[in-house]
Amino acid sequence: MVGDSAALRKVFQLIDAVGPTDIPVLITGESGTGKELAARAIYRQSLRAQRPFVAENCAAVPAALLESALFGHVRGAFTGADSDRAGLFELADGGTLFLDEVAEMPVELQTRLLRVLQEKEVRPVGSKKTVRVDVRIIAATNRDPRKAIEEGRLREDLFYRLEGAIIRLPALRERPGDIPLLVEHFLRESAGGRLAKRVSPEALERLASYSWPGNVRELQNEVRRIALLSPGEVVRMDALSPQIREEASRPKKENESARIRPLAEVEREAILEALAATGGHRGKAAAALGVSRSTLYLKLRSITGAGA
Repeated sequence: MVGDSAALRKVFQLIDAVGPTDIPVLITGESGTGKELAARAIYRQSLRAQRPFVAENCAAVPAALLESALFGHVRGAFTGADSDRAGLFELADGGTLFLDEVAEMPVELQTRLLRVLQEKEVRPVGSKKTVRVDVRIIAATNRDPRKAIEEGRLREDLFYRLEGAIIRLPALRERPGDIPLLVEHFLRESAGGRLAKRVSPEALERLASYSWPGNVRELQNEVRRIALLSPGEVVRMDALSPQIREEASRPKKENESARIRPLAEVEREAILEALAATGGHRGKAAAALGVSRSTLYLKLRSITGAGA
């Protein structure tokens, strides 16, 4: 998880607080904000870090198969069950089970899940015997849990069982100051040990002003694409995807374009340009701007905090 915004620092603080405990955690946030990354960060700080981490996306498994995937089945339980199979709860025994998009789980299956969490034992499909399990649950959803309850998608009693702690991951548009750091990170990642490309100040400003409906995942895919396809060492404006160039450059209303720009907006652009020109090196960016490193850090906090 890359970033230094106030919004993301709050997330880091919560991860540090809940990691060493054994309480269940519910992670909320839009698709692409990094919910599984947050779950793995919690797991790595837990007392179960040496035990398994098992993840499942409840929206990606057909409803008819999800029960067997979670709780296992015995031979002959249904057509095609030609052998006993342990479920994810058994595979995660002693460790952590991450259930992504838990609000997409069929409501009747949520009832079984609730019972497993209460009794700490599972009964495989087709079996009369139960199996004791010791599992920490981290769940996630891209929905507002309260609205999901109102819509009948999420059982209220299951929500209360899962919400030992709630961590909300901010959308990328809420932390635009992190975009230069993320771009630099993904460029290095794409370089694979070779000299990483740089993004021109104009292109970086355009990336920072885009709304990113797909959040960090969309930014990662965009950076991977431009790193692969852009000629030369510097990524120019014309290398960006059309929707990014068009949305960010769309003409503003006349009364908006004629307004006097706030000082904070001007400072934000200058800082983004300096970071882009120096490859994200904050010491060099501070020198280029004629301010101390500590002043630059304060400005960055102010910028990112404004979007938090």
